[in-house]
Parts: sequence; structure tokens; C-alpha cells
Amino acid sequence: MNMSVTIAGVELKNPVMEASGTFGSGMEYSEFVDLNRLGAVVTKGVANVPWPGNPTPRIAETYGGMLNAIGLQNPGIDVFAKRDIPFLKKYDTKIVVNVCGKTTEDYIDVVERLGDEPVDLLEINISCPNVKEGGIAFGQDPKAVEAITKAVKAHAKQPVIMKLSPNVTDITVMAKAAEAGGADAISLINTLTGMKIDINRRAFALANKTGGLSGPAIKPVAVRMVYQTAQAVKVPIIGMGGIQNAEDALEFILAGATAVAIGTANFHNPYATVETVDGIRAYMEKYGVDDIRDLIGAVK
Repeated sequence: MNMSVTIAGVELKNPVMEASGTFGSGMEYSEFVDLNRLGAVVTKGVANVPWPGNPTPRIAETYGGMLNAIGLQNPGIDVFAKRDIPFLKKYDTKIVVNVCGKTTEDYIDVVERLGDEPVDLLEINISCPNVKEGGIAFGQDPKAVEAITKAVKAHAKQPVIMKLSPNVTDITVMAKAAEAGGADAISLINTLTGMKIDINRRAFALANKTGGLSGPAIKPVAVRMVYQTAQAVKVPIIGMGGIQNAEDALEFILAGATAVAIGTANFHNPYATVETVDGIRAYMEKYGVDDIRDLIGAVK
């Protein structure tokens, strides 16, 4: 039985990884999860300089999910390269580095630094606010999506995955723009913008007022966007958004995702990733599927 999938020439032993920002760089979870069993480990967002993140409170529970406004807090590329990459290299898994920035130059800076590092794929988080454009996220304007994809591709030595924002009118327009810019793959969806108000304090639950909604509540939106995108572009898709288990993961694969990423579920079940790997294998055995690639986009 074959569970391996290929993304931009990089072979993953299975289609399961975790979503950026929910797993650190694997250190915290390595006590629970054998990282060797994952198709890939996706790091937390890395910027060219340390980012302090947003003021607290910056997490709030919601019905069927959670809101976060962490603000991409990270120690910067120097610490990351010295501490996190050597840790991940001890495991037999692929390394996907999530890259964030406030300007195109910020992204290029990190991508160039990673050029000589032993990492396999770069995931470019274009939900960051574009400081030069007055704070609108790169991922909300198709021209900006294509331009930043082109710029990153011109400097990247590893294949480039563009992580798309769902906070747009038509996700396929953004996906086509990323593909036109030369993206090797696409990951979607990032969080949906949400808000929670504490009625007793008569105040916003998050200091940032708004945050990114993740968890089971967003899964139907994510599955729909993955399906639409799979019809619109030829590059592979990494699907994410509310995946809790193998059943959820298989929905994304049947909709057209080559691989899947598990995020919020890790917080309440640190074994979610490996349980999903086992569950996909059990499903393939049950239905006599010899090759997982036969399931990718099987629902037309």
C-alpha cells in the first residue's frame, strides 16, 4: 500500500503534516509524537528579525474553534537556523519552513538565508499585512499575490508553497495569481477573520479586537475552497482548516488536496497527526485502495 505523495518533486512518506504555528518547530510535541511518522513538519512563521507579536490577551475559545491574534511572534531567522533546523534534522521527515514578512524585501531576506539550509520546502505566509500598502494583507490582492510569488521564486532555492488567505471574494482568483507567479504548490486555508466580545466586561476578548478563526467551525469553508482551487489550478494543494481526524483529512484529499495539515486539533489532542496517519491507512485497507494518489480529487 502506497501512502507517499509528491509535492514539487519532494516525496513525503504520507500526506499528513501539522499546520504552521500550532506545533512550534516540533520540539514541544516530540514528547508525544514520533516526528518520524509525519510526512513533514511545518515550522512556526519565521521572519528576518525577531517579532514580539501582539499584546495579550491573544487567544479566545469560540464555539467549534478558537480565535488567535498571536501576531506571528517568532525569534527570527538567526535563532531558528541555529536551534530549530538542527533539531528537526534528527528526524526522518521533510522540513517545511513557514516564512512571514512585512515587505517583499523581508520575505526575500529570509528565503535567501534559507537557501543553504537543509530544508525541503518553503511555505510563504501571505496573510501578513503589507506595510507598504497600508496594512492590507499581500494575500488579498491578486496583483500582490502574483508579484510576491514571482519575487520569492526568483530568490528561492527550495520549492515554494504559497499559503492563501480565505478572506477574499474568490479564492480561485488568488490561486491562479499564485500559479501565474510561479508557485510550486498552494496551501489553504489560513484562518478566517473573526471577533468575540466579552459581554460581562463589555470589551473585546482579544486585545487586537479581531483574530483568526480556526478549528472545526471553518472546515466546510476550507473543503469548499480546496475543491474550487483544485478545479482552477494544476499545482498541488495542501489542505487545512478544522481537520481533527482521518475522516476530515480524507474529505480534503477527495476534494483535491495532495496533502493535509492539522492545526488547532493539536492543542486538545497532541496525537491528532499520528492518529490521522493511522486512520487514513485503515480507510485504505477497508476500501481496498492500494495507492493514496487514487483518492486525490476523486470526487468530481
